[in-house]
Amino acid sequence: MNTEVWLNKVPIKVFNYKEILDVDAKTLKSVTFDFEVRSEEYHTITTLLYDRTFDVNIPSRQRSFQGEIYNYSTSITNLYEKNQVGIFHLELREIK
Repeated sequence: MNTEVWLNKVPIKVFNYKEILDVDAKTLKSVTFDFEVRSEEYHTITTLLYDRTFDVNIPSRQRSFQGEIYNYSTSITNLYEKNQVGIFHLELREIK
């Protein structure tokens, strides 16, 4: 599913979006998604991710919560070089 996730008021176009619900199937437990990062965005995105805790808003799913990173990876580490594109994988857990 392609959608848009906002982290601390920064919009990110994501793909492979998934929600993990609590046992009652109503309470959001976590979200996981992938997104592209281009060389030009690298500093902005990594600086944002260093915060580790976010106000998360997913308008298309009518979801808003306080979340923290519990898993993160990237397909490439040389995004400081021009014309590179990496895929970032992010898993956010809702903070209770």
